Parts: sequence; structure tokens; C-alpha cells
Amino acid sequence: MRRRFTLPALTAAVLTLVALTPNLALAQALPEPPVGLQPLPPPPPPPVKPYVPVPITLPPVFNDPSFVAFRKSLGDIAQHKDRAALAKLIIAKGFFWLQDKDLADPSKSGIDNLAKAIDLDSKNGNGWETVAEAAAEPTAADAPQHKGIFCAPAPPGFDPQAFENLLQATGTESDVTQWGFPVDNNVEVRAAAKPDAQVIDKMGLYLVRVLPDSAPADTAGAPSFLHVALPNGKTGYAAATAIAPLATDQICYVKDASSWKITGYIGGTQP
Repeated sequence: MRRRFTLPALTAAVLTLVALTPNLALAQALPEPPVGLQPLPPPPPPPVKPYVPVPITLPPVFNDPSFVAFRKSLGDIAQHKDRAALAKLIIAKGFFWLQDKDLADPSKSGIDNLAKAIDLDSKNGNGWETVAEAAAEPTAADAPQHKGIFCAPAPPGFDPQAFENLLQATGTESDVTQWGFPVDNNVEVRAAAKPDAQVIDKMGLYLVRVLPDSAPADTAGAPSFLHVALPNGKTGYAAATAIAPLATDQICYVKDASSWKITGYIGGTQP
């Protein structure tokens, strides 16, 4: 599954509006500025403080030949949007769909539960794109509390206590989605959100903070550049494809006697 940050263009604007309008009734009572005069722009955001970097190890590629073949079949199914063929690659019973709790309906089949989790059957949904991304995802890691189950994408390796300290130091305990990691070493950070902008720094293999004003979006709806804050206090822009989110949905797999099957989903759309 291809990881990417999805930061709607309106998010930063809404956050700014809320921050600048603590009393909506008072704001509505304020007089309009005279014709020809423009209201003052909002104050700039506070400077980003340096933080202690938390080193990572990149997620492992899962090279099991049978799993590689399974992913190829999954990719072919996604290309043809063949729901019946997809159903054969999902366990019929016992499928789990985890958010705060298991949302899977035990009375329904695996395909029906997965379809609801990823919005597969909606004309305007991205369900088949999710399946295609899962087929293209080369990493997977075993689920610690579920023997024999592997989930993808795999997370990077890092010290959990160091990350907890980082969240507290940066005041981001309530929003882990602000954190990601480079998919390779020495990812270039540019002075502006342009591919030809000056390179001002390069990332090492550590967790990096992604600021909420990461935009504009490309034609696929994902931001083409992410506004990042580096541990040294510098801010700049990195290609969105070069930064993976730390918090992401996962598809989980299990190998039975004959082949791999999709056995669960972590995350997903609201039921």
C-alpha cells in the first residue's frame, strides 16, 4: 500500500480561522473594513524549535516468493476491478477490521467487510486504488500479538520511549499524524515547494515533523511537496513521495496451507 500524507487544502485555513476567532459571536459583530481597504494578514506562525532526532531503521522488504506472487495476482485483480476474484483472496470468516475496536461484522463475508472498510463499492470511493497500492507495497511485518499474521505497510524501527519524549517536547502528543519518515537516506529539503528550488539541507534516517500547511496538491489530490521541520530547527520542502506517514492504514495477511489471504484491515473509513 503506497503511503502518502493526505492533507486537505482547507485544513490549514480552518485551523487558522479557529485560532483567530475564539469568540464567533464577537467576530460576527465586528464591522466590515471600509471599501478599498484590506484586512491585515494573520500573524506568522511561531518559529519551529529544534528537537532531538529519533533515529529509524527503514521498514523491511518482505521477499517471500509466494507473497510476491500473491501481490502480483492482487495487482491484476485491482487493475480489472474484479470483485469476485478479490473475494477469493480474502478469508471467508474471521476477517477483522480494527479502529478503536473490531468493526467487522461476523455475519458477513471477508469481502463484504473489506469493501466497507475501504469503500470499495462506492462509485466515488478509492477502494480499488487502495487495493492497487497494497499490491505495490513491498514491505510487511509480523503483527506482534497475532502469530502468523503480517501487516503492510511495515512501520520503521525506532525507540518508542524516545518517540514519546519527542511528542511531549514538541507538544504533538494529540496529533501523531504530524510525524513521518524519509523513505531513503539524504532526502533533499528545498527552500520552496518547487522541484528546482535551492537545496538547503538533506534528511538523515530519523523521524521528521510534517507541518499542517503542506500544500498545494497535485492532480491526484495529494500534496506534491510537504513542509517539513528538521531537528536543527530549519524548515523547508520535501517531495511528498519521499516522506512516508508514521500513522497509516494497514492490510493484514495470513498464509494458509495453499496460499496467502487477506485476513484484516487496520484503519479504514468510518462505518
